[in-house]
Amino acid sequence: MLGASFDAVDKNCAFADKFCFPYKLLTFDKTVDPFEANDPSDPGWPARISYLIAPDRRIVKAYATVDAATHPAQVLADVAAL
Repeated sequence: MLGASFDAVDKNCAFADKFCFPYKLLTFDKTVDPFEANDPSDPGWPARISYLIAPDRRIVKAYATVDAATHPAQVLADVAAL
């Protein structure tokens, strides 16, 4: 599992440390958006999206809308179905 953000590396490190994330946060420049994470309603800011990537590196599922309360269960169910 990885997270991604447009925040600077030092801010991502501090955020991950503060909340004890068990995964790394990647940092991307707002103008270089390999995951198409820019929020179209607020350009320059990220949307909350997720990708489920298979062991063979294929994107199996894209979650364009993420509800923080239900998303973990949804992803775990999709992983179990692989």
